[in-house]
Amino acid sequence: MVVNSGSANTQETRPDWYHEISRFAKPNLRKAIWQLLNTFIPYSALWVLMIYTIQKGYSYWITLGLAVVAASLLIRIFIFFHDCCHGSFFASRRANRILGYIAGLLTFTPFEDWRRWHNAHHSSSGDLDRRGAGDVWILTVEEYLAAPFWKRIGYHFTRNPFSLFGVGPAAVFLIEQRFPHKGAGKPEAFSVNFTNLAILATIGVASLTIGFRTFLLIQLPVLLISGAIGLWLFYVQHQFDGVYWARHGEFDPTRAALEGSSYYKLPKVLQWISGNIGLHHIHHARSGIPNYHLQQCYDEIPALQKDEPLTILRSLKSLMMNLWDEKQQKLVSFWSVKAAPPE
Repeated sequence: MVVNSGSANTQETRPDWYHEISRFAKPNLRKAIWQLLNTFIPYSALWVLMIYTIQKGYSYWITLGLAVVAASLLIRIFIFFHDCCHGSFFASRRANRILGYIAGLLTFTPFEDWRRWHNAHHSSSGDLDRRGAGDVWILTVEEYLAAPFWKRIGYHFTRNPFSLFGVGPAAVFLIEQRFPHKGAGKPEAFSVNFTNLAILATIGVASLTIGFRTFLLIQLPVLLISGAIGLWLFYVQHQFDGVYWARHGEFDPTRAALEGSSYYKLPKVLQWISGNIGLHHIHHARSGIPNYHLQQCYDEIPALQKDEPLTILRSLKSLMMNLWDEKQQKLVSFWSVKAAPPE
């Protein structure tokens, strides 16, 4: 892969390819509407089918099978929501906001609050001195060894796959996102309150029509399955073998985008479901590129083409990478730290 290591983040010192990819950062109304049709219509149809299977007394395993398919479409809906947060799905700011609120209701995610928090993630991703904004908690080896026992236990718990992808989705989508993030202003607080009230209204309408039990038996698996897959995607986008991290004084935004974000090469069907978010290095290089232009951008810009993309098999190794070793400049496991503690 060709990498420009220019360290400045100003318009004048950005690499040549950055200006070249600006042509992909233009929303396309036809493509946007087609994505909405090929996702929202089948998602709605699956809800109807799941309601039918429950009310007709079919095996709940049939409902769960349909829920897995619906969850995959909800992931795709979240990608639309994500694009709206970057103002890239539609050319119209108002249209992005309306779709953002609708998709936010379906994914239990407040639009304005998540947009602010996610933008903070984009500005700090890969910067060791600015961790904590929209990322998965990571400690350096030195921080881990110096941490008190209770903090180490908590860290082990959060890094455990069963906690991260089992408890994590419920904690994030059912609890954490019911409250504004730290530093939220009035627009962010409004979006949280609006989404919470809309969720309550949806539950109320569902209880009066299909019944609360039916709603719960459908909504919970769809939300938690999609949430688990979504958290996994987010995890491997920034925590993988060869990832870039640096202290603020040495931080290079170009390297942070290209090397601090993965190119997660997925089978075509999974790439469609995940809305091309596997091309995450391009997204971090220029967040204004809508999901439906990411693959074309990759195909036409040689500087963005990685020689060794992250595959599903290689990504599993990320589960064993728990700490950032500043001396070796790489992620390491808990076991390696215990086996060979620093002098």
